[in-house]
Amino acid sequence: MTVRGRTTWYAQSVNANADVTPTRSTQAGRFPVLGPQPVVDGGRWPARAYVGEWVPFSVRSFREGHDALGVILELTDHAGATQLFRLRDVNDGLDTWVASARVVTEGRWSFRFRAFGDDFATWVHDAGIKIPLGIDAELMCTIGHELFARVAGEKSRSKAMRSTLTQVAQLLADTTLSPLDRFAGATTSQIAALFDTAPAAHLSTLSESFPLVVERERAGYGAWYEFFPRSVGARFVKSTGTWKSGTFRSALKALPRIADLGFDVVYLPPIHPIGVTNRKGKNNSIKAAPGEPGSPWAIGSTAGGHDTIHPDLGTLADFRAFVRRARALDLEVAIDLALQASPDHPWVAEHPEWFTTLPDGSIAFAENPPKKYQDIYPINFDNDPAGIRAEVVRIVTFWIAQGVTIFRVDNPHTKPTDFWEWLIGTVNAAHPEIVFLAEAFTRPTPMQTLGKVGFQQSYTYFAWRDSATELAEYLTEVSHETAHFLRPNFFVTTPDILTPYLEHGGRGASIVRAVLAATGSPSWGIYSGFEILETAKRPEADEQLDNEKYEYRPRDWDAARARGESIEDIVRLLNQARRDNPALHQLRNVTIHRTDDPAILAFSKYTPADPAHGQSRSGIIVVANTAPHADISSLVHLDLTTFGIDAGTSFSVTDLLSGSEWTWSDTNFVRLDSGGLPAHVLRINYSTTS
Repeated sequence: MTVRGRTTWYAQSVNANADVTPTRSTQAGRFPVLGPQPVVDGGRWPARAYVGEWVPFSVRSFREGHDALGVILELTDHAGATQLFRLRDVNDGLDTWVASARVVTEGRWSFRFRAFGDDFATWVHDAGIKIPLGIDAELMCTIGHELFARVAGEKSRSKAMRSTLTQVAQLLADTTLSPLDRFAGATTSQIAALFDTAPAAHLSTLSESFPLVVERERAGYGAWYEFFPRSVGARFVKSTGTWKSGTFRSALKALPRIADLGFDVVYLPPIHPIGVTNRKGKNNSIKAAPGEPGSPWAIGSTAGGHDTIHPDLGTLADFRAFVRRARALDLEVAIDLALQASPDHPWVAEHPEWFTTLPDGSIAFAENPPKKYQDIYPINFDNDPAGIRAEVVRIVTFWIAQGVTIFRVDNPHTKPTDFWEWLIGTVNAAHPEIVFLAEAFTRPTPMQTLGKVGFQQSYTYFAWRDSATELAEYLTEVSHETAHFLRPNFFVTTPDILTPYLEHGGRGASIVRAVLAATGSPSWGIYSGFEILETAKRPEADEQLDNEKYEYRPRDWDAARARGESIEDIVRLLNQARRDNPALHQLRNVTIHRTDDPAILAFSKYTPADPAHGQSRSGIIVVANTAPHADISSLVHLDLTTFGIDAGTSFSVTDLLSGSEWTWSDTNFVRLDSGGLPAHVLRINYSTTS
């Protein structure tokens, strides 16, 4: 309900045995229910999850006096089936109640909280103190008898449950037994379980219902590989002194290697015709030399625009063959959605109103002062918004029909946010399987808002978090503080990003960044060449020297391996670890652990068992040396309870990178050498705990 322009919610105070009818005489309700999570801006947008994700729910609630309070989560799936989960009070004195639930089907879910006076727990507490001391023992049994008799009469309970509760009521009334024996018989674990999600309560407060959108697993989990199809099979023709482009047919040959490395998604930069006017040359030079291919992001020429394949890459039929081959290898195809145009794009002649015209009559180039992108015109979304929206939906729908399931959106923060909310909502209403990734390297507020309005994933600041302290803080932020509306995709490098850490860190730095990206986030990605240690940087920019955005760059993988410059084996092991260990499919389960050396980062990820869906519990411990050129020894101090093991217990771990096995406990010694394996990815072998 909206009051005075603000979204609010009213507590509903009811008798637990009566119909649920709202009471609006107070905001608090009989038992205040405060700060429900996951809720995005008071319910303005739905919280988000993906199939298989464990979602944490929490609320703050309390009652007056000393009687017990309980809280239940009512989680309703897209088909209207409701599951009940009992929350536990995790902060003594802070009244914070939590529960986790695994969502397993796509669709629009909802949830709400019920706080209630826990009559059974109140009686157990009071009687458990008084009866052993002989204080009001018979009175306590009488109160218990009346409680069980009342609850046994509730028609909402099963016949078998009511029969059991009646027997307990009779037991408590049996004065031939001692009060202690009667109390013991009424408080067994089996009896307590009857009240877990069907409590004994006569007062409760029901919160408002909040939305939760559950999307397919790839919306939150996957390994991405970015490459330029024009570089695969490209060759230099000596007779003409120019390059001949690779094609989709030659790019097919790259797919088996990518699949063998364990990736789930192949992402292609723009595959459309490239403009000739003001075409950029090698290393972003202002003028292209004859035969230079230009930036794929300068979209559009006389050959066509956003719905056209670049003629050098082949035909639309060739692209569809590429998609079919990828699917046969269990790879999804993502393409770039870059809403901009070269000066040669058909839109410029057909729809000049879609651009910004300057006082001198020219169309404004894209700028980020002092930078100017003379090969690109940005779209003015305030000119003919209806026409622009219709055209973009047409383009997206066209590529969906060709088999594209994922769109990586270029610079979404430079376009109106409401446009993306409309576009993603429109597309997902007809095609809920489509995933949109925001290339939003921007300020936190716009980046987060893009997630709120619908983007399933987002690039992040991961590339620029180097130290163990920075990484620990950032992992905590993305896994706990923003996870219900922003899903990170940890790309290690892109054509535009090559950090000093990788440039100067050597092989060890590349391995550490791959480990942290692949384990810290359920979605991660690399740009082709990262796995063969391409870290030469252009002096004036933090990006690759001889940037592939502006030239062909065929790679000799065998030669790189022969030189010892490949970490493909590490990438393959990481992706295999991700597939084999459910804990690495999750985002919200990161726990940071303490180490004695400030350069050593340690964190764990844990998921409980889900017997209903055949999933055992899963635990991973990651320990990484973030100092690229140092060999470090340190103690790692673990809170074992965060991954389901009692404190002081010894357990077996297997390093999924080296295959080594060790016995670990609360405190463990590690030595991580920058020149060898500077990280551990340890699988917890739960069957060996002792």
